[in-house]
Amino acid sequence: MNKNEIQALISLLEDPDHDIYSQVRSKLVQLGVEVIPDLENVWEMNFDSLIQNRAERIIHEIQFNFTQAELKDWITKPEKNLLKAWLLISRYQYPDLDQASITTRIEQIVKEIWIELNENLTPLEKIRLINHILFEVHGYKGNVRNFHSPQNSFINDVLNDKKGNPLSLSLLYLIIAQKCELPIKGINLPKHFVIAYTNEELYAGDPVKFYINPFSQGTILSRQDLERFVEKEKLELKTKFFCPCGNRAIIRRLLTNLLHTYSVQGNKEKAEEIQKFLQLFKTK
Repeated sequence: MNKNEIQALISLLEDPDHDIYSQVRSKLVQLGVEVIPDLENVWEMNFDSLIQNRAERIIHEIQFNFTQAELKDWITKPEKNLLKAWLLISRYQYPDLDQASITTRIEQIVKEIWIELNENLTPLEKIRLINHILFEVHGYKGNVRNFHSPQNSFINDVLNDKKGNPLSLSLLYLIIAQKCELPIKGINLPKHFVIAYTNEELYAGDPVKFYINPFSQGTILSRQDLERFVEKEKLELKTKFFCPCGNRAIIRRLLTNLLHTYSVQGNKEKAEEIQKFLQLFKTK
């Protein structure tokens, strides 16, 4: 469909006939992200609330469909890049997200750490270096005051506010550490996500050397510390709680957190959309 045809279609958004609007909406949604700039222009230039509301809803539906398709593609591909998935979910909330800027900011932190890293450092010393750069130099910390805020789950909010919940700070830590070629993995601990320094070759039988809690400025934890936490939460001790998990499980938990937050807030529409994203993880 050419530009003139798209404009002609968009002009019908003002038609009060609901059946006509329904057909127009369906066609615009099928055209996908290419029509979003035209719809945004109509929204900005028009003061008719009917047209604005319709354009806004169509834009959101297109963006939701795009996110759903991209997330499905991410799930089914063998290589599951954490940063890509986090950007994708964040862009669902912030369609104009500047992904290049975010990537540049992360790469700058990586560069600062990489310059100081060397093979003579022990695993603990490497983690202390990351902790120093991330928490002392850049000032990242746990968002204790707004622990359950949905903003804790979006990468741009975490980078801008320099605050996050256990999962989002662990995500940021993981992305940075893995870019520095360090064997850091996620640990899907109930109630409080943490990460671990691993090496399957050196630590046969138990790949975890030690655990790290990014929400608490990168505090080092032992297996016993985690077991005590699980017992305190009155949960049954399960081996899987303390083992490294894959990126798929991490992103699924990110969405589960968002679902819980939106449900508690009473945001039914957002909760239903997040639930649809989670349904994608049921496929093999």
